Formats: sequence, C-alpha cells, structure tokens
Amino acid sequence: MDLGLRQRTAVVLGASRGLGRAIAAALAAEGANVLLCARSEEALAGVAAELDGLGSGRIGHHAVDLSRPGAPAGIQAAAQEQLGPVDILVNNGGGPPPGPIAETERATWQEQFDSMAAPLFELGGLVVPGMRERGWGRILTVVSSGVIQPIPNLGLSNALRSSVVGWSKTLAGEVAGDGITVNCIAPGRVATDRTAELDRKAAERQGISVAEVERNSRALIPAGRYGEPAEFGDTAAFLVSARASYITGSVIRVDGGLIKSI
Repeated sequence: MDLGLRQRTAVVLGASRGLGRAIAAALAAEGANVLLCARSEEALAGVAAELDGLGSGRIGHHAVDLSRPGAPAGIQAAAQEQLGPVDILVNNGGGPPPGPIAETERATWQEQFDSMAAPLFELGGLVVPGMRERGWGRILTVVSSGVIQPIPNLGLSNALRSSVVGWSKTLAGEVAGDGITVNCIAPGRVATDRTAELDRKAAERQGISVAEVERNSRALIPAGRYGEPAEFGDTAAFLVSARASYITGSVIRVDGGLIKSI
C-alpha cells in the first residue's frame, strides 16, 4: 500500500531513540523528508546517518530542548531551512518522573507542563497556518495508555498527557475542514529504554527483580508480550498518511489489548 508520504516533510520530536526513532524510521522508509529533533546533537547525527538512504526522502536533524523559550520557533525554522514547509508534525517527548500524584509539588507541575505540554501547543500553532494554506496536514501526538486508564504511580504523566489529548481533540475540530487531521497515539508496554527504566524503578519500589516485573506485566497483556518499536512506528506512519484522511480527533491504542476499557 502506498501511503502517499513521498516528499512530505515531517518533524519528529524525541527522534533520537525509542518510539520517536521508530516513527522516524517508518516515515523515512515511506520516502518522507524527516527532521529529527531531540536534545543530543551526537545522538541525532547517528540516527540521521542510519536513516539516510532508507527511502527516497532527505533526513535532517535539529538539536533542541523543548523546555527552552523559543524552541518551537527554532524547530519550525530548522525544518523550513533544511527540508521545506512542515506537512507532518509528530509530537513525542519523554515522560516525567514517577511518583504519587498527591505528593507532587506545584513547581514540579509547572516545570513538567512547560516541557511536556506548552511547547507542543505552541508548535502546533506555528505549523497549522502553512498546512491550511496548502490544504493538507497531519499532527500526531504520542501520549500514553494512562490517558485512557490511569497508570498507578505515574500521576504527572496521566494528568499532563490528558491535557494534551484535550488540546488535540479541540484542534481537530477546528482544522478538519482544512484537510488537516489531528490525532493521538497511545502506546501500551513497548520495549523501549523508557519502559525498561520504569520496570527498573518498579522493581526497586516493590523489592523484586526486573525479570519478575516484566513477567507480571506480560501477564496483564492479552498478546502476552511487549510491543516492538517498529510495530508502533508503522501504525504512526499510517495515521499521518494520505490513506488516513478520515481519521481525526481520535486516540489510537497500540497496546496488545492491555487497556481494559471499551
């Protein structure tokens, strides 16, 4: 199936590893031009070298810290300079520290909102006008299964990512008539460094081995395993493709059946 992504320009945040890298690889393989964004210049250069030549598109990269003022504008400028106007925006970022929500202090809430949510809202506002002019655009935000079924001990993530879902749903209604889709994609337990980190912390907290944490997690997943990053990346590539033009305002689960709610 041709996804219609050749020569479309995509910005992928958090592209140096994990889910972001998997999405970037899937888009590159489909022939999209991809701007890789993350904090580490060295890591981005390595991923860019790996993805270069994977498809017919060009690969660029831009080191950025989303919590810094002016970061969204810098991303848009880098995309324009290296690859052209942004057709596809993939919002993806690291998760906040785990912990009980009742013990989270105001300063931590503000710090994490300024890193996880506000920059995404601002960047979306910057790319939408150009998408409207061209009559085509895709905005996809990686959230978490916690926005559907809150995850214990991840209160910050559950709350802040839910605010991103509210933004996404609202924006979807505003721009659907302009040929722009806006969706969220919610991973379950996918085998990434972030998941491994959470498993290690859970093991420490519960006083058991990491292997036991993983075994307990797999027991809750009907598919009986953690997902592969490439499986997630392929789903994301479809959602930002020409083929998915009638899917908008949705939260798509990629979780092996983990989320129990309908």
